[in-house]
Amino acid sequence: MEVVSLAIPEVKLITPQRFGDDRGFFTETWNQQRFVDAGLDLDFVQDNHSFSKDVGVLRGLHFQSPPFAQDKLVRVVTGAVYDVAVDIRKGSPTYGQYVGAELTAENGAQLLVPKGFAHGFVTLTENTSFLYKVTALYSPENDHGIMWNDPDIAVEWPLPENGPQLSGKDTTLPRLSDIESPFTYEV
Repeated sequence: MEVVSLAIPEVKLITPQRFGDDRGFFTETWNQQRFVDAGLDLDFVQDNHSFSKDVGVLRGLHFQSPPFAQDKLVRVVTGAVYDVAVDIRKGSPTYGQYVGAELTAENGAQLLVPKGFAHGFVTLTENTSFLYKVTALYSPENDHGIMWNDPDIAVEWPLPENGPQLSGKDTTLPRLSDIESPFTYEV
């Protein structure tokens, strides 16, 4: 398993080893001991599966506030996404900045998005299945988000010509400057 810190080092790009032959491949996408050995001691409690049938489906930027804040380990099993994590920890030297990575079924890469980050993705192919593990159960009362196109964050989404497909919820999210982040940067 390869673990690489992105430009915001708390966000990790994780690529599990694949063993392949003419039949296909085998990979361990989650092995608690391997993650602990890599310094990633996480207690996942829920798995989620998101399916998007079209190119340009954009979901995010979402986060859950404490005490239901979530670390997320995200991956694609069919298709491809551009995946984004935005630092929303008050006092962080990278507050309001984002990192992104292309996750595909072919590259097998996963993104670890820690607590204190808003998360979102846009589909790059049709029929994309996106799986993710979280460290806290879903809590509607703690479910929040930030506008996907907040000009202060300025995510460079790879969008189709006709723009993104959004949920009703994602069209009404506030800008980062309009929320009081529940997260604080810790050294």
